[in-house]
Amino acid sequence: MKIYVGNLTELMTEATLKQAFEAFGEVESAKIIKNRFNERSKGFGFVEMPSNSEADKAIKALNGSIVNKKPIKVNHADSGGKKKKKPFKRKRY
Repeated sequence: MKIYVGNLTELMTEATLKQAFEAFGEVESAKIIKNRFNERSKGFGFVEMPSNSEADKAIKALNGSIVNKKPIKVNHADSGGKKKKKPFKRKRY
């Protein structure tokens, strides 16, 4: 199951994110999304856990918990795929 983790500080690393979720079961991967230009954290990431029951326990336990002096948001990742883009409309002068 893919889990969204938001409101992360720049001090959070992928290793510490993975370690936080390993307390609830096996973690396949932990990824923090970074800005491609300066490699700084965008403040959110994703964790993948193979067991749905372990993932649900981790979500319930970690959602709203304080990490690096900030409450983090933890919930199921949206599996709906890419969202449709609105068509570009030119302004007529």
